[in-house]
Order: sequence, then structure tokens, then C-alpha cells
Amino acid sequence: MLLSIVIPVYNEKNTVSDIIKKIDSLPTSLNRELIIVDDGSTDGTREILKSLESRSDVKLIYKESNSGKGDSLKLGFKNSKGDYVIVQDADLEYEPEDYFKLLEAIDGKDNTIIYGSRFMGHYEEMSPLHYYGNKFLTSITNILYGVALSDMETCYKLFPGNFIRSLNLKANRFDFEPEITAKVLKSGYKIIEVPIRYYGRKHSEGKKITWKDGFNAIYSLVKYKFND
Repeated sequence: MLLSIVIPVYNEKNTVSDIIKKIDSLPTSLNRELIIVDDGSTDGTREILKSLESRSDVKLIYKESNSGKGDSLKLGFKNSKGDYVIVQDADLEYEPEDYFKLLEAIDGKDNTIIYGSRFMGHYEEMSPLHYYGNKFLTSITNILYGVALSDMETCYKLFPGNFIRSLNLKANRFDFEPEITAKVLKSGYKIIEVPIRYYGRKHSEGKKITWKDGFNAIYSLVKYKFND
């Protein structure tokens, strides 16, 4: 089984090398490819990524200008080859060792997508704004789609490769999370959650999502509930 790890990157020179090292330190029994999409970084991130160009297990995609995380993920999915695909942010908020928890939860199940839930596991340094914002958006998801998720906005989502490559995704920014969740649920797939670890960072440390993205997420959840 091949796991495609899609990493959207934008101005992450302080952490991108460390997250790659964490992935590289995983057991070699995990057959993986890294698809790194640089979203027009201007802080020196791109120069760090160029040191990976000789690696056969890494595919680098450089965008000319910044167009958002969702757009980067669409490019990454399109260029993936894995039987399964997972999203990895380029910061250090999530722990790659938790991939195995998501992979174990598949256990031969068809039509199943695995979410790593921060609220079922251990989380640190999550600001009140992000805590209550995540809880609120997840509650709206549960009400609209008749599910009982605990963490809709989680980064760690494990998809069957053919499924994620077949979706017509439109979100270009942080509204990717509600769009993909809505389309997963409307497609008849079941979402299973497993506990993961999370170490939040502040906006001063590079966190990019804001309260404005929450309004876009609500709009997306409602829009995709009633439209294809």
C-alpha cells in the first residue's frame, strides 16, 4: 500500500524542515510519497524545499503566486498516486506518528474515511477562539448532515486515493475542510474518528486561519448541503 502525504506550504521556513524530518523518521515499513505544494512562499521556504529535489519519494510543486491552502491541496491530490492520501500541514501542530492510528482504523472497511480528532485525543495550546470555533462548526456539521463528529476541522483526514482524486473540489482557501466533509457525507462515505495529538501555535508563530474563515466555513456547509 502506498500512502500519499500531501503537504501544502506557505511561508513555513521555521518548521518545514522539521516536519519533513519527522516524516522521514517514521518506520520504513510505511510506503509513502511526499507531495509538497509551495503556495508562493516569499520567506525562504522555497529555497529549503529545493534541497529535496533529488529525492525520488518527493514531488515538489511550486506555485507562482499565493492562492490558498485549498488550491494547494487540489494540486496535491491531482498529483498523488497513493492507495490512500492524507493531508499534513507544514507546521508542527500535528504528529506524523499518528498516521498509524488512522491507517489501522481502515481495517479493510469499504467506503470509509478516517478523521483524526484532536478532541478525542490530547491537545495543547489551542486558543479559546479556535476551540469554540471548531466546536461550533462541528456542531453545525452534525446538525446539517445528521452525524456525530467531534472535530470536522481537523487537518488529519485519510482518504482512499481514487475517491479524493475523483472529487470536483472548488475551495481555494480554508473552506476546504467544510467542503470536503460535506462532499464525503453526501457521497455515502462513512467518517470514522480516531484520537490524535495536537500542539497549537499562535498567529505570532505563523498560524494563518482567522475568525473570518469561520464565516466562510458556515456558508460552505450550508451551500453544499443543498447544492451539488
